[in-house]
Amino acid sequence: MKLLGRKQTAGQDSWLSARAHIEQIVPRNDFDTLLARTVEDVLMTTRGKSVAFAWSGGKDSLALEYVMYQTGVRECMMGLCDLEYPAFLQWVTDHMPPLLELVHTGQDLDWLASHLDMLFPQDATTAAKWFKVVQHTAQARYYREYSLDMLILGRRKMDGNYTGAAGANCYTNVEGVTRYSPLRDWTHEDVLACLHYHALPVPPIYDWPNGYRVGTGPWAARQWTGSTEQGWQEVYTIDPRVVHAAATRLPSAQDFLARCA
Repeated sequence: MKLLGRKQTAGQDSWLSARAHIEQIVPRNDFDTLLARTVEDVLMTTRGKSVAFAWSGGKDSLALEYVMYQTGVRECMMGLCDLEYPAFLQWVTDHMPPLLELVHTGQDLDWLASHLDMLFPQDATTAAKWFKVVQHTAQARYYREYSLDMLILGRRKMDGNYTGAAGANCYTNVEGVTRYSPLRDWTHEDVLACLHYHALPVPPIYDWPNGYRVGTGPWAARQWTGSTEQGWQEVYTIDPRVVHAAATRLPSAQDFLARCA
């Protein structure tokens, strides 16, 4: 059963309701069938190939991690920068997969001060730039370092993500990185069912304001704020220390603290 629409439009209350009633929405037998089919897809697609998976600590990557462990794939990577929420970094430290390799891409407050157009993106084009400079850059670096044949992602079509040409489950980009998305046809409810039935720990981001819609990523890449001031307000609600630190380099953070904090 599918109740939630794309995460870009589904409200936080709808996600929390779906999570609370997931056993009625996705019965255990239905999920077990989906899981078995997905595991078989992975085994067939990756046979004889050097592969690893991308992990972000978000709900999709947690479901992907569970699927990967059923296939024997343990190697994984995570791209991150110096603009992450401290509470999320602590959660990652406590729950990251044993063979996870962290790939730092270097964006910090000095970088952000020189790229103010990237702060709290208000359009899809700017938001996509964040994925390019952090996740995609880290993935390409890891892919080349380990001479992979394929990097496995938790991308799903429900979020509007590209997972390959019609009928395909993978694609190779212009940099020569082949990305495979075994969860491409999973619904949001399927992901929530995986987390629930297998008691997978989830990061605190999903209990923060608008958490399911925003998801993981640097605090400066926080989408759907409507304005820079509202962006600072949301980040301040999550962790005032982030805004105070940002105020040492960013005038808009200084202004926010002067007016509102």
